[in-house]
Amino acid sequence: MTERTRIAVVGLGNRGYYMIRDVLLAFEDVDVTAVCDVYPDRNERVAQLVKEKKGFIPFTTTDYRELLARDDIDAVYVSCSWEYHIEIAIASMKAGKPVGVEVGGAYSVEELHEMVRVREETNVPLMLMENCCYNKEELLATAVARSGKLGEIVHCMGAYAHDLRHEIAYGNINRHYRLRNYRYRNAENYPTHELGPIAKLLDINRGNRMVSLVSVASKAAGMEQYISDHPELTEKDPTLINARFKQGDIVHTIITCQNGETILLKLDTTLPRSYSREFTVRGTKGSYYMDSNSFYIDGMKEFWTPVDGIKNTLDNAKDYEEEFLPTVWKNMSEESKKYGHGGMDAVMFRDFIECLREGKEMPIDVYDAAAWMCITALSEQSIAQGGAPQSIPDFTNGKWLLRPRKDVLAD
Repeated sequence: MTERTRIAVVGLGNRGYYMIRDVLLAFEDVDVTAVCDVYPDRNERVAQLVKEKKGFIPFTTTDYRELLARDDIDAVYVSCSWEYHIEIAIASMKAGKPVGVEVGGAYSVEELHEMVRVREETNVPLMLMENCCYNKEELLATAVARSGKLGEIVHCMGAYAHDLRHEIAYGNINRHYRLRNYRYRNAENYPTHELGPIAKLLDINRGNRMVSLVSVASKAAGMEQYISDHPELTEKDPTLINARFKQGDIVHTIITCQNGETILLKLDTTLPRSYSREFTVRGTKGSYYMDSNSFYIDGMKEFWTPVDGIKNTLDNAKDYEEEFLPTVWKNMSEESKKYGHGGMDAVMFRDFIECLREGKEMPIDVYDAAAWMCITALSEQSIAQGGAPQSIPDFTNGKWLLRPRKDVLAD
């Protein structure tokens, strides 16, 4: 690979566009040499952006196969609609192009087995681009857990709690895939933001594995109420008139692990609320709570009300940063934090690029991608069967027993 890394981007909606604008074009040693979207206007928009920032116009196409046939590409970044992530990742590996795949759940377990098989046959790297694994708070809590201060980890919790009603409702208008998924599916459809950091902390696929899950969903009332409260929506998009939604407003998924831990995931995206990932770690000697950015260590003063507990431990995780925070976050400037979700997008993509250049193992590899993404397909089955347990495949075929720990940003 040359000193400059040439990236192709497939999918130029919000995620792809802002990743190019805020991250890739901010890297002096990265060129966006090719872009692809099924909508020509998106290609044109990004081509002009690259020209303004880098002085050249990238190759554009509406067919990702044309992009994969080019020889001026070192890696492919897939950020299109969920339905095509795995298809394009497989095609990229078959074309010899290392691939970074944006987050989202899988539609079937079978397609994940195929993704793993192609990775093993071609030996072409794949990384799941789960930015929350690179976030400051999750990394700090993981490092403190690694130190033993929280004791033996027993339970972890995470959520994707994000009011997406506007984005979903404007799906046809803005050409966004969430609308069709929320109308016709009922699943934990976006599991990896909450699960990824937890899986890393619990050494999933590396001495531990997820064994089974059960999922239950509430009624689907939030979107229908939102559309009813905003009549301008049906004027702009008549298909929303009397539209019904299958996606439950709240979905809970409980996962059991080989080593005895449990994981609770929550999808909460169609009722009014503020953003949270509710990342929580519970151990025999202490706990971490992301919403208050606080540790509670055994022996601390006991607080008898939630208000007192939050008030007296609020933001005390800062006291652990000097000893446990990864170097990249200790040294991050305020300017760098502007580059994608408070800086974690840039940290993640830099790690991807450096692993490519140095031939290192991807920190979030194909086995992680398959295990985390399968939660969507399995939760859909569990919900449809009234919360029936579903077995989680071992995509490593037993190698989880032998694979050593692999944290992101280990330093």
